[in-house]
Amino acid sequence: MFPHPLLRTCPLLRGRKLLRRSLRVQVPGGCGHGAEGGRPNVVRFRAVFPVLVLVLGLTLLTAGFLEVEMAGRTQMVFLNENATIFCKIPGFPHLDINSMGITWFRKAQLSEIEIKLFEFFGDHKVAFRPGANVSPWRLKRGDASLQLPGVQLWEAGEYRCELVVTPQKAQGRVWLEVVAHPVSSLFLERAGVKDNEDKHILCKSSGFYPEDINITWKRWTQKDPQFQEISEDVITGPTMKNEDGTFNITSYLRLKPSLEDNVTIYQCVVWHVSSLMCQSFNFTPILIESEKKTDSWIVWLYIGLISTGLIVLILFLYYFLWKLRGCKAKFRLMFWSRLWEFRSHGQCMVLGSSQG
Repeated sequence: MFPHPLLRTCPLLRGRKLLRRSLRVQVPGGCGHGAEGGRPNVVRFRAVFPVLVLVLGLTLLTAGFLEVEMAGRTQMVFLNENATIFCKIPGFPHLDINSMGITWFRKAQLSEIEIKLFEFFGDHKVAFRPGANVSPWRLKRGDASLQLPGVQLWEAGEYRCELVVTPQKAQGRVWLEVVAHPVSSLFLERAGVKDNEDKHILCKSSGFYPEDINITWKRWTQKDPQFQEISEDVITGPTMKNEDGTFNITSYLRLKPSLEDNVTIYQCVVWHVSSLMCQSFNFTPILIESEKKTDSWIVWLYIGLISTGLIVLILFLYYFLWKLRGCKAKFRLMFWSRLWEFRSHGQCMVLGSSQG
C-alpha cells in the first residue's frame, strides 16, 4: 500500500510513522470472521490520521495568530506633553473595526486596581480619561496606540492594551514612566561678598522629576588640559519639592581668593534620567570681575572726558565774552574820540570863517 500523499510532502507527518502504525482499533467479528474464536478485524487509519493531524495543527496556529506589540517593557514620556502609548497588531494590514474592540486600562504604581481609560467596540466609543483617544483610521491599519494629551506625574503606571478580533483575543502591557527635564543655571553669589572674602558659585536645577539627580563640579586650568573633578569645598543641599510634584536643588562651590585665576574654568555637570546626555555649564568668575573693573574704568573715563569738555567750553565762552566786552569798550572809546575830534574840527572851521 502506498502512503498517503500528505505523508510524502509533510515531514511532520512522516515523523509520526511509528505512531500511525500503532493506532489500530480491534473490532469483534467482521467480514469473513465469526464472532467466536475468530481473528479480530484491524481498522487502520492511514488515510484518516494525516488529515486529523493537519487539522489539529491548523487549529493551534489559528488560536495563537493574534498578538499585539508594545514599545518594550518601559516607555518614557515627558511631563505636560502629549504622549502616544504604542500598541500595534502585526500581520493585519487591514482590519474591519466594526467587528473588533479595543480597551485600554491603567494600574497605578502602588495599586492593584485597574482603571479603564478608553473603550471602543464598533459604534461604541467612550473616553473615561479626558482626551484619551485611539484613531479609527490608524486602527484600520493595525495601530491601536492610545493618545493622551498633557500627561501628568500621577498618570505613571502599568498600561494594558486589550484587543478583540472575533473570535480571538490578545493583550499587551507596558510601564509608563513620566519624567521632567531639569532647568539648570550657573551664577556667582554676589550679595554681601567682599573682595577678600570667600565666594560661592551656585549651580541650581529646578522642575525635574523623578527626585534622583547627580551634580558634580569640575575645574580646568592651564596646568592640566583635562577637567578634574572637585571633591572639596562643595555643598549640595537637599531636594525641595514643588507644588506640582517636581523638585529643585542647589549646589555650592566655595572659591578662595588665593585660588582665583583669570584662566581657571569651573564646570557644573548635571545628570538626570530625563536627559540622554549630561548638562554642562562653564563659569570663569575672575574674567567676569575683570570685565566689571574694565567697565567701571571706562565709565569713569567717560565722566572725566565729559567734565573736562564742559570746563573747556565754559572757559572758552568766558574768554569769548570777555574779549567781546573789551572790543565793545574800545569801539565806544574810539567812537566818542572820533566824534569829539569831528566836533572840534567843525568848531575850528566855523571860527576861521567868521574871522575872515
